[in-house]
Amino acid sequence: MSDKSHVSLEQHVCLVCGAAFDTGNLLLDRRLRASMERHTKTGWGLCPEHQKLADDGFVALVECDPQRSGAQAGGRMKPEQAYRTGRLAHLRRAVFAQVFNVPIADAQACVFVEPGVIEQLQAMTASVEG
Repeated sequence: MSDKSHVSLEQHVCLVCGAAFDTGNLLLDRRLRASMERHTKTGWGLCPEHQKLADDGFVALVECDPQRSGAQAGGRMKPEQAYRTGRLAHLRRAVFAQVFNVPIADAQACVFVEPGVIEQLQAMTASVEG
């Protein structure tokens, strides 16, 4: 017996952690053919944990390995091209703008950074605290 159905639960993939999460939506094959898996990933978003941090005014720094990631001309990387190392940091928007001297759009919840950036930030905070 096939595991496919004409109904599927929609999921998005978190931009920050890469985990799939339920959106609460149902997808329906209009022809009522058994064409869909139990879960269907349809796009990108923020999981509840990272959405709360974004709502609280934080920007996620997601460390990515440039050797394993695919980047376009100009250094831009699409979420599906990013090879996440698993290291994350969250900075308040105002602090992000000061540290990186770059404004960030209110709708932008995360940025991809090269290895070493998060360690540099940790070293900065250790020197300030110490």
